[in-house]
Amino acid sequence: MNNAVAGFSKLSKEEKINWIAKEYFSNPSEAIALLKNYWNTDEKIQKLHDEFIENTITNFYIPLGVAPNFLINNKYSAIPMAIEESSVVAAASKTAKFWSTRGGFKATVINTEKIGQVHFIYKGDISKLELFFIQTKAKFFSETESITKNMQKRGGGILDIVLKDKTNLLPNYFQLHATFETKDSMGANFINSCLEQFAKTLREEALVYELFSVTEKNIQIVMSILSNYVPNCLVRAEVSCPVEELKEKHIPNPQEFAERFVQAVQIAEVEPYRAVTHNKGIMNGIDAVVLATGNDFRAVEAGIHAYASRNGHYSSLSHAKIENGIFTFWLEIPLALGTVGGLTSLHPLVKLSLEMLENPSAKELMQVVAVAGLAQNFAALRSLTTTGIQEGHMKMHLNNIINQFEANDDERILVHKYFKKNTISHSAVVDFIENLRK
Repeated sequence: MNNAVAGFSKLSKEEKINWIAKEYFSNPSEAIALLKNYWNTDEKIQKLHDEFIENTITNFYIPLGVAPNFLINNKYSAIPMAIEESSVVAAASKTAKFWSTRGGFKATVINTEKIGQVHFIYKGDISKLELFFIQTKAKFFSETESITKNMQKRGGGILDIVLKDKTNLLPNYFQLHATFETKDSMGANFINSCLEQFAKTLREEALVYELFSVTEKNIQIVMSILSNYVPNCLVRAEVSCPVEELKEKHIPNPQEFAERFVQAVQIAEVEPYRAVTHNKGIMNGIDAVVLATGNDFRAVEAGIHAYASRNGHYSSLSHAKIENGIFTFWLEIPLALGTVGGLTSLHPLVKLSLEMLENPSAKELMQVVAVAGLAQNFAALRSLTTTGIQEGHMKMHLNNIINQFEANDDERILVHKYFKKNTISHSAVVDFIENLRK
């Protein structure tokens, strides 16, 4: 039976590892050796990684790959992608090459507005609260000037603050709904600091507002927090070309391909079971670049999936059409990203990834990320509507299966040779390796 531990966070890294190994592993020395094997040999880099989070015991590696040949707004980019899933980087690279000879990707930032809210409870006359807000609004701006000063120098800051009545959803529930421009930073800390000052101002000013009764003065702040749903922080990415230019080895009949492709997208627009997997493929590309550039992929995921449900049902993020002989495929997604602050200036590989992208602004990074998502979706739909998804994916997955069985060099050569002509499945590869070893 495992034991509880007191003061775990105060233990040294060595002590944490020793306790974990002793309590949870049948072979403690083996577990300790494995954890230490993934430490960086450069003590400075390891210390940096140790301090990113709490209770660090080792590093968890994810491959960093590169998808070259992305022609975006008539400029070539090589896109860094941090991801563990086979075939994602290959699919992105293949799509990039395909569209580089057909005009490339076009990307446009539509808006960059971000949102934060102060959620509070007010029990009283709503008309009095509305008047109080109008009379106090200027103070919300003036009393956050020390926080917004540097952001304003960069062209950002608080865009607006509105009072929202949400009593139709919950009794006595109201919001201060604020919009922000944070330029090249993701802005989470900036937004949350502003919101906490709004809450303080709201509480203090209510206490001295002469039109409020004693009950009305007692505004209860529930919480002050940014929203990861940013429907007005939008970027669009698209590709288009004459239908006949879609022709290639696996697309002998471009008209038939284009029509089937559009149908596949339409199915994802109306069928949530398909839409979830369809959008997951888009997120394969998006998350990989978001992670490689030190941004918060959980926040991005949450916001994008909420956006996919904005019309009352979960639907495709991408869309396609054939009009006057032109095939067009596009998506519009909300993306709150940063290229300064956070990990962007700390993590050596994040800095390298951003330099690979020629140190983009937040708007430029939004475009790159959206393009990566669209490319990934195109690759998946092209496979689904032509050869099927498993052929390419399993070829890429073959090495993972081989590695599980620690195949030697001779065995690897024989496995690859055999499965050039035979269907790849986990059981088929296992059987082949076991037969080789007999």
